[in-house]
Amino acid sequence: MATITGSAVLITGGNRGIGRGLVEEALSRGAERVYVGTREPLAHPDARVTPLALDVTDAAQLRRAVDEVASLDVLVNNAGIALYDDLNDRSVLERHLAVNLFGTYDVTRAFLPLLLRSRGATVNNLSVNGLAPLPLIPAYSVSKAAAFSLTQSLRALLAERGVRVHAVLTGPVDTDMSRGIDAPKASAESVARAIFDGVEKDEEDIFPDPLSESLAEGWRGGVAKALELQLADLSAAHRATS
Repeated sequence: MATITGSAVLITGGNRGIGRGLVEEALSRGAERVYVGTREPLAHPDARVTPLALDVTDAAQLRRAVDEVASLDVLVNNAGIALYDDLNDRSVLERHLAVNLFGTYDVTRAFLPLLLRSRGATVNNLSVNGLAPLPLIPAYSVSKAAAFSLTQSLRALLAERGVRVHAVLTGPVDTDMSRGIDAPKASAESVARAIFDGVEKDEEDIFPDPLSESLAEGWRGGVAKALELQLADLSAAHRATS
């Protein structure tokens, strides 16, 4: 179980929207150090903030960022893109996968040694569109479904190594990314608060806004979650005997 107070937290995509809300929430909860990864280093008045130049698709920037982080307790994979394009152009899907899937994979892999050392947690900010696609943003939905599967796999593989893996399944949030969605939207600040509440309560799957929370009870007691747990146990048993 991760506690934000006194911890070192790294947040990707921390310059706006939910990411900026997460930065401020981590500071308000007493984080000792908050590393903020953005394409351009973020200026912040709080001395506890360490800005990192971190484009999650840039391997060289990622290597330099790893060298700048002394210790890490909580990694929040928040960086993401959502383009309102259809699936006729493969390059659009590839751009989404590069950030939303492989960005999450590469950042987690790069910082995993620090998380293993602290027995910390990784938090992947995903979407309810990873459970069911939103046709307005199909490439985004595909990439988030893949990122959710990655999150579940990492959760099972890292559990026995002491690293917790949390999936955040967000609905519409009042940010630039959701500008084209005509639906009630939660504030970025309230979502950030609910995300860290969920981490500190050790919730595997976090539903941080009213729309996603309406799915929580059915998800946690549903067939898909039951299957995830059964397959994780099966995998653990296989590794133990191989």
